Amino acid sequence: MSDPRTFVIVGGGLAGAKAAETLRTEGFEGRLALIGAEAELPYERPPLSKSYLAGESTLAEARVHDRSFYDEHDVELVAGAATTLDVPSREVGLADGTRIGYDRLLIATGAVPRRPPIDGADLDGVRVLRTVADADALREVIRRRGRLAVIGAGWIGSEVAATARSQGADVALIEHADTPLQHVLGPQLGAFFADLHRGHGVRMAMGATVTRIEAGPRVVLADGSAIDADALGLGVGVAPATALAQAAGLHVEDGVVADAQLRTSADGVFAAGDVASVFHPRYARHVRVEHWANAADQGAAAARSMLDRGEAYTKVPYFFSDQYDLGMEYFGLHARGDRLVVRGDLAEACFRAYWIGPDGTITAGMHANDWDAGDPIRQLVERRAPAEALDATEPQAGRRPSVTPRSRSCTRCCCAGHTTSWRAGATRSPTSRRASSGTSRPRRPTTPSSRSSPSSRRSAARAGSRRGRTSSSCSRRA
Repeated sequence: MSDPRTFVIVGGGLAGAKAAETLRTEGFEGRLALIGAEAELPYERPPLSKSYLAGESTLAEARVHDRSFYDEHDVELVAGAATTLDVPSREVGLADGTRIGYDRLLIATGAVPRRPPIDGADLDGVRVLRTVADADALREVIRRRGRLAVIGAGWIGSEVAATARSQGADVALIEHADTPLQHVLGPQLGAFFADLHRGHGVRMAMGATVTRIEAGPRVVLADGSAIDADALGLGVGVAPATALAQAAGLHVEDGVVADAQLRTSADGVFAAGDVASVFHPRYARHVRVEHWANAADQGAAAARSMLDRGEAYTKVPYFFSDQYDLGMEYFGLHARGDRLVVRGDLAEACFRAYWIGPDGTITAGMHANDWDAGDPIRQLVERRAPAEALDATEPQAGRRPSVTPRSRSCTRCCCAGHTTSWRAGATRSPTSRRASSGTSRPRRPTTPSSRSSPSSRRSAARAGSRRGRTSSSCSRRA
């Protein structure tokens, strides 16, 4: 190699894999080592709570790249946990005693699931969901259509509950707040998701306090009631995996602190993905995002910074969720006190929602099952459009959206409120979200099945006009 330098990436997830890809495509010719704690090739995590958990896709389909990519691009895959980081010596140490020197290093260690301080949270049958092994353990219960209890109705808990119920499992969802996702979306939209789960037969224990977990497992609540299950999933959030950085003396505060070009407090060390708390010029503060698009985009951005070609990371946060046959996309970052404006019909699960900040500008927006809405919402958020812009871009109040048939199985916009329980069989990959998120990646296209899924409707909504077909979207009358 003409370049004598060694670049090391610690973290074998999406951010690390995208960084490795970008380093090579941007012309780095030195030694490149990618250290991953799991023995698997780097893979994307969204399918673990969706299609992979349902048994509808394989691990191979979730991989960021095939093994041939790493071989052809001379990326050295190192299986093992990085346990020490010696910044003055520029060396990273592995659990087996191996030490690898580096000229520049990227920390992309992701996050670790939280276990709540509840008696019995470490019993057999109590599972978290972060790795393929975690998903495999839950998959077996779902395959048998057994009883699954889920503590925590955030994004992961809600998606696990939806996937398990869609496959016929008996599901109970337990949450301390009054509604699912309340801490993210607020009570009004939280109530919408509560109705969505109830409509599909999930037993909802909202506003509940768990006092202990007993063998079985059995979840005992503060009101004296108990929920028996064959398996228990914990979905109470994650914490950034900062142990390596903190022990090395890096600045850590809700993640590894980095500037707008993803440079940490240590010379030659960068951070990206779930673990990184990055200064965002738009918000004039550090922001840490735990979602797929952020990992992909920051991994690539960090690679360019490692090559001294970096620019300030300015992408607005983006995330998506699929629950039953409802899919949603969110753009931006709203504050708790921002005013919520909903356009569309919550009852039909076809709507757009916007958050308006104190200065009257749109801080964030989302849609549910409105597959033509992603780009317009993103553009409103990115240009800090005033709330008045909604009057020009949205349908008049009181007008109901016209609903186009989604598939041969159901002609409603969403199946919330009735008992249809089919599950989409399309390969579940975030590939189709790249048009909305601005993230692109070299992946083979997926082929939707005859029954549409939220991800395949994302693609269909954007490709429908080109193919001369009606898109699967909540099209609206002006």
